[in-house]
Parts: sequence; structure tokens; C-alpha cells
Amino acid sequence: MPLRLRPTAPLAADAILVGDPGRALLLAQELLEQPKMSNHARGLWGYSGRTPAGDPLTIQATGIGGPSAALVLGDLAELGVRRAIRVGSCAGGPRARLGDLLVVSEAFAEGGSASAAARPDPDLTGRLAETIGEESRVGAIASFDFHPRAESLPDGVLAADMQTAALLSRARELDLSLAAVLIAVEIEGGKRALEKEESELREKCAGQAARAVLST
Repeated sequence: MPLRLRPTAPLAADAILVGDPGRALLLAQELLEQPKMSNHARGLWGYSGRTPAGDPLTIQATGIGGPSAALVLGDLAELGVRRAIRVGSCAGGPRARLGDLLVVSEAFAEGGSASAAARPDPDLTGRLAETIGEESRVGAIASFDFHPRAESLPDGVLAADMQTAALLSRARELDLSLAAVLIAVEIEGGKRALEKEESELREKCAGQAARAVLST
């Protein structure tokens, strides 16, 4: 039995990962038919069910930051998850626009949770960008172990978050296929931020794309 998750329902081999438990509930209601809570231990809400196409899918919260996310991913792998897409939020850098859907091509660790740059599964990443279409931007991000500092990002890095690099590194260790799409919920050092309703619309859009990719 995993150390952190205490599943009360079977988990699917495919999963969507989110940091926030509230986003897990939002996407479970949006993406699954008759979702059932599969975990509530440690406040890490998880839901499992079937998509409208009949495919099994799990939506699992990972908590805040890289260490928490990496530990949860290890538990998910032990429970049979083999493919996952992170649907998260980020702070956009100077070249990002508020509300952008950023498909991660590479993640650099800036706070110690991962030792080097990490890359996502190329097949999932390519299909994720194709599914999102013109609304997607593909590029590198940086992950911090504290509130991301997007205003000081290196050249070529689109945005900052708190866990993608750690998740990608851990996925490689677990031989698990993982990709990530991040919503730019703030830019200009937090001076501009998405309103809740608009943020939820972007979360649903990213979640629908992740579901479509995992269903093929």
C-alpha cells in the first residue's frame, strides 16, 4: 500500500495531475461521467471514472510544490498509473500572455527538487500541442520550490511554476510517460492575474485536451 494515497476505488492507467484539490474536483465534474472519489487522504483529492467515450481516467491532486508532487507520482505508479498529463498553473514571463496554454517542452529546476533539466514524453507532448491547436504555445519553463519568480527567468524560458521539473524527473525514474500543459494565471510579477471564472474556463480547456490525448 502506498504511503500517502489511500485509494477507495480502482485507479486508471491514465491520469490527469493537478496541484489544487479544488481543480481536481472541477475537472472530475467536467471530464468524467459519474466520477467517484478515489482518494481523500492528506487532502489530496482524487477521482476516478470513465470519460464520455468510455475510457477509464483518474484525476489526482498532487499538493503544492515539487517534493509533494514527486511523492504522489510515486504512489500513483505503484497503483498502476502509466501515463499522465499535468494540468497546472504558472506565472508567465515577459514573452507570455495572460491565459496562455503553455505546453512544456523542457523544465529547468531552479529550487532544488530536480537536479537537471527534464523533458516530457515527446509523443504525449506533440499530441497535446496539436489537440490544443492555435491556442497553445510550446516552450521551456522553470520550476521553483517557492513562489515562482517569472520576472527573473533566463532567456528562452516562457514561465515559472512550482513542480513540473520534479514531476518530469520522477516520471523518468519511474518509466512513466508524462507531459504538462500550464495556464498562465498571472504575469508581470502578479500585477495582472486571471479572474476566477476565466481561470476555470482555461483549466477546463486544458483538461479537455489532456483527456483527448489520453483517450488515444
